Amino acid sequence: MAIDLILSDSDKARITAAVTAVELHSAGEIVTIIAPKADDYAEVAGDWAAFIAFLALAAYAAFAPFYMRLIAWVMGGWHGPPTPRELLLFIFVTVLIKYFATKLLLRWTPLRLWLTPRWVKRNRVRAQALMVFKVTTQQRTTGKTGILIYLSDAEHMAEIIADEGIHAKVPDSVWGDAMAALVAEVKQGRLADGMIAAIEQVGAVLAQHFPRDPNDVNEVPDRVIEL
Repeated sequence: MAIDLILSDSDKARITAAVTAVELHSAGEIVTIIAPKADDYAEVAGDWAAFIAFLALAAYAAFAPFYMRLIAWVMGGWHGPPTPRELLLFIFVTVLIKYFATKLLLRWTPLRLWLTPRWVKRNRVRAQALMVFKVTTQQRTTGKTGILIYLSDAEHMAEIIADEGIHAKVPDSVWGDAMAALVAEVKQGRLADGMIAAIEQVGAVLAQHFPRDPNDVNEVPDRVIEL
């Protein structure tokens, strides 16, 4: 079942409050972002169209007698076997139709996403999260202690990316519990609860490794960002 990542105003307020609360105990800065999608996957339509075209050519080669009879029937029973020119023209036209029909069909985003391999979507989500991280979080804190919690709606995937200061002390594997808590709630349609659960898990790790200094100031806004 598809789950749309939609937040109400009260949900946004709860998430912001959760970020503010956990940052009271650490020098870390948590940034939360929800994106509608990581990529358009436009090339996927072309790849599938080419695959269908080559599949059609393979079918013509494998079942040549059948298609010869089919072409003869299409051209009229008194015509006789198609000439080489007629045969090649038939193949060219039908392959072209299949190619462009597939591309047209895959303009429908849900189908294009469904036909996109999961590893491709994972790589695109990761790449987009890294790009967003560089713009919104990376090196925007004094101790390089920013961390991004990023969700992409269309792919139903999430990423947690930490700045250099955090990464030097905390391996990426540590964020597995936060990710699991996030995904478990989102799968049940409780997006805000999932975000808050992840924020609290991340906050606990940050408090352990980066305790808050009395003079610490909030360097990154706490509000959830919707792209």
